[in-house]
Amino acid sequence: MITRHIGRLGFALAATFALASPSHAAAKIQHLVSPGGIEAWFVQDATVPLIAMEYAFGGGAAQDPADKSGTSNMVASLMDEGAADLDSKAFHERLERRAIELSYTAQRDNFRGSLRMLSENRDEAFDLLRLSLTQPRFDAVDIERIRAQILSGLRRETSNPGSIASRKFLEVAFGDHPYSRSASGTLTSVPAITVDDLKAYKDRIIARDTLKVAVVGDVDAATLGKLLDQTFGSLPAKATLTPVPDIVAAKPPQKFFVPLDVPQTVITFGAPGIKRDDPNFMAAYIVNHILGGGTLSSRLYHEVREKRGLAYSVSGSLLWMQHSGLYIGNTATRSDRATETLDTVNAEVKRLAEQGPTQTELDEAKSYLKGSQMLALDTSSKLAGALLQYQIDKQSIDYIEKRNAIVDAVTLDQAKAAAKKIWGDGLVTVIVGRAAQAAATPIVTAPKAN
Repeated sequence: MITRHIGRLGFALAATFALASPSHAAAKIQHLVSPGGIEAWFVQDATVPLIAMEYAFGGGAAQDPADKSGTSNMVASLMDEGAADLDSKAFHERLERRAIELSYTAQRDNFRGSLRMLSENRDEAFDLLRLSLTQPRFDAVDIERIRAQILSGLRRETSNPGSIASRKFLEVAFGDHPYSRSASGTLTSVPAITVDDLKAYKDRIIARDTLKVAVVGDVDAATLGKLLDQTFGSLPAKATLTPVPDIVAAKPPQKFFVPLDVPQTVITFGAPGIKRDDPNFMAAYIVNHILGGGTLSSRLYHEVREKRGLAYSVSGSLLWMQHSGLYIGNTATRSDRATETLDTVNAEVKRLAEQGPTQTELDEAKSYLKGSQMLALDTSSKLAGALLQYQIDKQSIDYIEKRNAIVDAVTLDQAKAAAKKIWGDGLVTVIVGRAAQAAATPIVTAPKAN
């Protein structure tokens, strides 16, 4: 995905947002319904003269045509490249003049947008957003410039072991399902995307029935309601989405090798995960933190880096999508130590699956996750993003208040059951590195990545 630059004034605004009040998590969250029926989760906060809005439409990269992956990403990269009578240069000059940040991204199941502004510039900011949603230009010169940028990134990925491993892992995990395709597309698909494809995607996806909105900042409810109607009210009532089937990721154990002559071997590993609406999701979330949730206290970090010095970093995370769940982890090491690294990861995963975490580990993980929640919501932008994600995840509007109690309620038996469910069958592994490593352990040679 391409992230648009926001200019010098935009960077100043970003810095201002980063200094917003740390009390957001305790703020009152309102369920606002505009006069025209647009719904939003809203926190009014006049601590600083800023407004942050995050919004999403259902669809995302899963709605890309099978032979034209990357369509949604190109649309996201072009939606702020001029609208109505404003070409790209004029549009961005207006954004920068008022220190307005406007951007779009294509995720697996959602087409997301972000708008941030000083409250004194709210009318112009919301109007520019309206224009970008309703009258994007998709000028040929901008399409080709964005296409060239995307293709340049894709060419770099062909020699990047991490990118190759991630793409191959998704292909292995999801086969011919839309989740197997990268949102940024391929060197074959991106050149084939036409302006008609871009317009058709936009017309199918951008509609009111799948819209979700979160707003935090210095604006009152009545004013915000009018702004929401002016911005989103003229959009089509219903999106035209292609049905996406549910899928369970490929069952472990499986192992794949992609030859690449690089000093470090990259290892991507994973297993079927757990969907967000699963009753045992929080237990899985906590036990993933214990295994390799990105902190210095995780089991994988201790065994792989601290104890053996095999890699600089190793971590894993749960990914949840509308139609599936996935556990995925990554590490990189010297080619001559790849086997030892993978064996260490496998052994630790097996031990956790068979024995589960200890009560001490569970208690410490709960404490960390509860404390980190406050830091994750300490700015207007972070809170708006979280409120949007909670809507996408179909959580209740009081989820922030209930979350710590949900964490505390997870028992040791539930954590053990979650560990066994996710890692009981082992791992699917993709190894990218020098061919000599192939002789170290029996593996299947995977086709070379695009």
